[in-house]
Amino acid sequence: MSVKIELLNSSLNKKAFSCGKVMLDNYLHMQAIQDVKRKLSVVFVLTEETTIKGYYTLSSSSVPVEMMPEAIRKKMPGSYKALPVTLLGRLAVDAKFKGKGLGGILLIDALKRSFAVAGESLGSIGVVVDPLDDDAVAFYNKFGFILLPDSGKMFLPMADIAQLGL
Repeated sequence: MSVKIELLNSSLNKKAFSCGKVMLDNYLHMQAIQDVKRKLSVVFVLTEETTIKGYYTLSSSSVPVEMMPEAIRKKMPGSYKALPVTLLGRLAVDAKFKGKGLGGILLIDALKRSFAVAGESLGSIGVVVDPLDDDAVAFYNKFGFILLPDSGKMFLPMADIAQLGL
């Protein structure tokens, strides 16, 4: 399968996308283009011609230092109250294409882009996700994300992403 992951643009058919999660569908249908214009997030889509098979969003964020695992906290300067991270805010695959590994392809692409940016343009110690449900938690667990205490968020350090050899 030849996959193309590109920036969201107006030539793509957003309305046909349906992953079965209303919040994720509505975001792509009604808000994504505005978020891109406002520089709130960048939206990447996995496409075939004008069909969107899946998408994800990236933006800058931070996590309070006390939420980080001790192994990471002890390596950081004491003056930091929050640590810079890349937020993988949304990731969804159209229901018609589930079970084909597209979620993993989208996640790996997001990790590659996050790692590249952290290496050259923007400070980030890792990627954070805020899983929507137990299925999402299980998905991110498979890729090594760890649960951050008392937040529901999950985290994958850039050092771990580097070891993936992306």
